[in-house]
Parts: sequence; structure tokens; C-alpha cells
Amino acid sequence: MLQNASAIRNSHIVMKCASLISLSCRRNYTSLLNASVKPADLDYTEIIPSDGNKTQGALVLVHGLLGFKRNWSSLSKAFLRDLGRPVYAVDMRNHGLSPHAEPMDYLHMAADILHFIKKLGLSDISLLGHSMGGKAAMTLALDSDLPPGLLKNLVIVDISPTKGKVSKTTISYIEAMRRIEASNLTGSSARKEADKLLVDVEKDPSTRAFLLSTLTTPSSDSESARFRVPLDILSRSIPDIGSFPYDPGEAIYKGRTLLVKGGKGRFVNNDNIPVFQRFFPNSRLEVLDTGHWVHAERPNEFKDVVVNFIKSSETTAEA
Repeated sequence: MLQNASAIRNSHIVMKCASLISLSCRRNYTSLLNASVKPADLDYTEIIPSDGNKTQGALVLVHGLLGFKRNWSSLSKAFLRDLGRPVYAVDMRNHGLSPHAEPMDYLHMAADILHFIKKLGLSDISLLGHSMGGKAAMTLALDSDLPPGLLKNLVIVDISPTKGKVSKTTISYIEAMRRIEASNLTGSSARKEADKLLVDVEKDPSTRAFLLSTLTTPSSDSESARFRVPLDILSRSIPDIGSFPYDPGEAIYKGRTLLVKGGKGRFVNNDNIPVFQRFFPNSRLEVLDTGHWVHAERPNEFKDVVVNFIKSSETTAEA
């Protein structure tokens, strides 16, 4: 009888864990604040309003895979003008001028963002992330040890909180970039030659220009063109970049959330929108007539949607 009772209890425990309802049963759960998670010091740009406010109500912008903080330059100025609050854009780990570091999973990328926010003493944050940066922002918001009141608004741009594989197109970009480095291009024609090597995987010149935006051209014939991103680390991190640390039911963020979808894109669709809403029940959806690069394809419309959402939080607070 005792053995049967024990077996029943064990069965119940297994079933409870398998249901993924209890956070205490989450597999391999590690908080962003765990001492084993070592954050990187992210490089960043800042635009400060005329009143000198550097911390209150800051807007923090987080780019996607192969992007960097300069992608937000024009929009940062527009956000400052319309919101009158400090605007920060960060380089994620292994991008731009931020450190090259492994692992490159969402737990560590979210920890990097939290470390950045704490280091600068930012408060009442509006956190905006695109694609990979959006997954990192969601990971931060969903962490059970997130300091209360730190986030006021969460804006996720054209990405869903789901596990999957990085697209074959993206992988082909990284492989082509590795071929460019292996070609050891030198001289003033290095960028032009690199562009030719990208044509095989990307016909659109604007996308090729984006991919080449982190290419450093050689200053002498003894040097060759290199990308600022560590392509070896990115290649090894592909499975982590496609993944997500939570399953539906494991965590919920009840704060104000905006999901901006590119209407022509495939990253946010009818199958995963309900998943997003399970994680973020206090969310709203805006759809713009764009592909995946929503903020680049329709910058003014995108800016207006984000500004209106953030300003509506001020109205709610006053009420």
C-alpha cells in the first residue's frame, strides 16, 4: 500500500511538471538575476531632452540580428521630439561595439539589457525590441524576478514568443558574410566586391546595404575587410537565436504591451498571435503594410503607432 501511495504521488508530480502550469516545475529555469548569468556591458547611444532628464521614462531601443544601434538614429531623434523623454539605442552582445561573448541565448541577452538599465539608473522604461531584440525584450519582461515597476511599456516588433528555426535566408546571409571574410578583400574596391558576393543570396540592394553596414573596409593593403559581428559566434548560436526560453503557461507579463506586425511578414501570424496573447494578456496588436523591417519600411507610421501607445500610458496614469 505504501509503495502504491508513493507511486501515485510520484505520478501526480510528474503530471504536474508535464502540464507546465507551475513555475516551480519549469525545466532548467534560471533567473536573469542569478549569479551564474554574467551580463555584458552594452555599447549605446543616447539622446537627452532639453530639460536634462536622463533616466525618467526612458525609451530603450533594441535591434535585431545583424543590426546595430545606428539603425535607430533617425527614429531616435523623432521619438525624442514627439515624446520629450530620453532615448537610448543599444548594441546587443556580438553586435556593433558591444563585447563579443557567449552564450548568445535570450537569457543572457535579456540580462545584458537589464544590466544596462540598472547601470544607467533608468526608470519607468518603455522597452522596444525588433525581431531578435524583441525576443530578448520579452524574455526580460517575463522573468519572475524582474524588479516591479521597472517596465511601463513593452513594444515588440514583428516577432513572436515561439520556438523555431532561424530562417534559411538568414543562415544564407551569415554564410555569405563568412565567404566575404574568407576572400580577404583588400583595397578601395573591397566593399564593392563584397556586395557582388552577396548578390547570390540577396537581390535587393537595400538589404545588401544593411548587411554590409557593419563591414569595416581595410585602411591598408596589409589588412582585409572584416565584419564587426563575430560570425563564428553567430553561426554557433543559430539554435539559441531561433529558440525562446518559455513555453506558453510558464510565465505571464501583465504590463502594457504593444505588438507591431508587418502585414506582409510571416514572423507574426494567426497561429502564434494567440500564443503571444497568452504570454501578454494586456496587449494590443497594430498591423502596418510592411514586411519584417517595419520601422525601416514605414518609419513615420511606425513612429506614430509607438508614440501614441506610449502617450496613452501617460493618460491612463493621470486618470
